[in-house]
Amino acid sequence: MSTFIHRLLRLDRRIIFLLIGVMTLLPLLYPVGLPVYVSPEVKKIYDHVESLPAGTLILLSFDFEPGGKPELYPMAIALLRQAFQKNLKVLGMTLWPAGAGLAESALTQVAQEAGKERGTDYVFLGYAPGDANAVISMGQDFRAAFPTDYAGTKIAAIPLLANVRSLRDIAYVISLSVGFPGIETWYVYGKEKYGFELGGGCTAVSAPRFYPLLNTGQINGLLGGLRGAAEYELLIGAQGKAIAGMDAQSATHFLIILLIAICNAAYFLTEQARGRRS
Repeated sequence: MSTFIHRLLRLDRRIIFLLIGVMTLLPLLYPVGLPVYVSPEVKKIYDHVESLPAGTLILLSFDFEPGGKPELYPMAIALLRQAFQKNLKVLGMTLWPAGAGLAESALTQVAQEAGKERGTDYVFLGYAPGDANAVISMGQDFRAAFPTDYAGTKIAAIPLLANVRSLRDIAYVISLSVGFPGIETWYVYGKEKYGFELGGGCTAVSAPRFYPLLNTGQINGLLGGLRGAAEYELLIGAQGKAIAGMDAQSATHFLIILLIAICNAAYFLTEQARGRRS
């Protein structure tokens, strides 16, 4: 027993790294769907989307780059699945130049799953340069801000946008944001002036700064980090990468806590043995 404890206390760190790697990888490959508590701020966005009548036009702004993909991309997939299931009309765009590819990929993937058609059920507008000026321009004259969509089709020729002249014609905007421009931009330069409802999604590290906007009703809901995405997947009944990611986090945290507990117990047993010998 004494020999085992000494070996445990001198365990090669590479074995620990290997164990953590295995505990991270297995849940990603084989998600178990550990229980996830749905927070009120996530439920508010879900309930609002559910309350919108079929045919309602919403805008999803992919305000993130590849660095934010692990947390925000699953949110986008879950939101799009719910929107298409509700037969809502979706406009996609981004205020980040590096976000265009991610947005196009998400829209195409979920539209194909749901059997939706570009131009009729959804439109991807592409990247809007200018940060806050882009939002102001969309509010004043939508077609001046976006003369064509991402594929080069003239806005006037797209059936979905036939009656869209400004942001006043959009019922709900959701910004998935890693920073500026993002949620604050849409609130300051869009929501207050043009009267649409606004929801947001962000990385976990950014979430605390948006709670004042949430608590005052300036945004009607918030998806915070991978957990927020996992909660939304649970609400729409579609297990995806966010729930798998939460399983991986939980498994890894459990392993770390277990190793700390075992090594501390081994240390105290060793100290007790030394005390008896002395």
